[in-house]
Amino acid sequence: MEIIGIVLFIIGVIISFIYGIKLIIIAFQESILWGLLYLFLPFANLYFIITRWEKCRDSVFKILMSIPFLLVGAMLGSMQ
Repeated sequence: MEIIGIVLFIIGVIISFIYGIKLIIIAFQESILWGLLYLFLPFANLYFIITRWEKCRDSVFKILMSIPFLLVGAMLGSMQ
């Protein structure tokens, strides 16, 4: 069971990572300033996602869909 948990957790991390990078790319496509703000200013990423919801919606939902993989993977991976 631990192996399945680790695999599920890794899948969740990969999905989150890929679509997190996609959100950064969307911010940089808007402008270099938005990309830098997204990376370095706290809550600028949240403001960007809310104000540009149409562009960011798919990536946000895919990141949210990775949460069950992370949770189930963490639970199964920690079983002994």
